[in-house]
Amino acid sequence: MKLIFKNTEIFYSAKGIGNPIVFLHGFLESSKIWDPYVAELSQNRKVICIDLPGHGQSGVIDDVHTMELMADVIRRVMEHLEINSAGFVGHSMGGYVCLSFCERYPEMVRSLVLMNSTPEEDSEERKQNRDRAVDLIRRNKQAYVKMAISNLLTPENNQKFGKEIRKIKDEALKFPIEGIIAALKGMKIRTDKMEVLKDFEGYKLIIAGEKDPVLDYTILKIKAVHCETEIKSLPDGHLSYLENFQEVQQMMHFID
Repeated sequence: MKLIFKNTEIFYSAKGIGNPIVFLHGFLESSKIWDPYVAELSQNRKVICIDLPGHGQSGVIDDVHTMELMADVIRRVMEHLEINSAGFVGHSMGGYVCLSFCERYPEMVRSLVLMNSTPEEDSEERKQNRDRAVDLIRRNKQAYVKMAISNLLTPENNQKFGKEIRKIKDEALKFPIEGIIAALKGMKIRTDKMEVLKDFEGYKLIIAGEKDPVLDYTILKIKAVHCETEIKSLPDGHLSYLENFQEVQQMMHFID
């Protein structure tokens, strides 16, 4: 299904009835990553999966896709579906969007799950890496996409989940360069959301990979304590929804 936001098509899916939950994918991903979860979860609740701007089948809205802009896209989808509040699950960049949504529209958030994500803003080193990524993708989109996705897993899991990773890469290669760059720029300028997470009074959870190449697991545990947020540890990398499907699926039943 699709709707129009700022003259741009936004694609989403909605399946099931009652007790809505919104799933938001990460950078270089689409709502398809949640497909394995939808059939079971939608038996007992409405499951909404959204392609964030410049990803999947959603169009590019602007030169920079801030987390706040993406949060407004989510609100537009919810209003279209006549949903007043929902649980939220965000993977990586999707977690950043969840936190921005929670900051802007707290009354619409019942629960919050950050998967392989952090409430912290980018470090200076990370910001520089974003700039280098923009330069690289302009020179060689294919090389950047393949490298960036492979770097999210250990070499062992790249091999173990080779078929699934190839599908993610093939789809990401279809995304417009402008959309990928807009997301990189938006993540670079996002603000710290530690206090937003700490102040949120609903159910909140961080799902963390002990071998995550992107996020330091030890630091993330410390941040979770500061934000008074439960943390569940998994033994693999940055793609817990894929690497640890059974464990994550079980966690989804205890949201709310």
